[in-house]
Amino acid sequence: MTAPALVALAHGSRDRRSAETIQALVAEVRAMRPDLRIDAAFLELSRPSFPSVVDRLVKAGYDEIVVVPLLLTQAHHAKVDVPSAVAAATARHENLKVRATDILGLESVFLEVLDRRLRAALKDARVRELDALVLAAAGSSDPLANQSVARLARLWGSTHKLPTVAAYASAAPPATGEAVRQFRGEGRRHVAVGSLFLAPGTLPDRAAELALEAGAVAVSAPLGADTEVARTILARYAVGAVELVPV
Repeated sequence: MTAPALVALAHGSRDRRSAETIQALVAEVRAMRPDLRIDAAFLELSRPSFPSVVDRLVKAGYDEIVVVPLLLTQAHHAKVDVPSAVAAATARHENLKVRATDILGLESVFLEVLDRRLRAALKDARVRELDALVLAAAGSSDPLANQSVARLARLWGSTHKLPTVAAYASAAPPATGEAVRQFRGEGRRHVAVGSLFLAPGTLPDRAAELALEAGAVAVSAPLGADTEVARTILARYAVGAVELVPV
């Protein structure tokens, strides 16, 4: 019996670095499970599109697909766009079973990835000790999505025993620059920013630019094609594959 195909479904971006990073992440997942059919797809702005990937899988003989949304928060894309895309795919292919898993989410293990990315950024800054941390995320009009980022920021801060706040690139205050200025106004000179983005793009660039203008000593790269992120994708897939099996 052929295992269900895995589709890692990202939002997409006009910035080609974003799609390249998602493809690199999917390559990490394939390296861990070479026995599975694993494809990247995008909701919009990048290729391949989700419908085209589904059509390709059906043509290849797959009748079961597990979709892992590569989204960090439970906001509009997760609540509306992903279910709509899955519903359209199943409506187009009568015998196809598609299971969308929980989103990638904000796993505490991602803080280890953030730490690695931030240590790399701090090497150039030549700063031995930090005074504060800012966790930069995309931001959402959904307050619950922003609260999930704020909770992760508090956990990150408690791990390092440093004052830490969440900041957002859009839709919600504070912006990264505002958060850095607030800390510097309190006399905290060495403020670093962790980028809670999956891939590079306009929003991560803007968040970094505002933070550096405000005096941040370093801004980390996004999570990217990290093995911990890849493992989380496979963990979501495993649950989704089981849920496809009729009871």
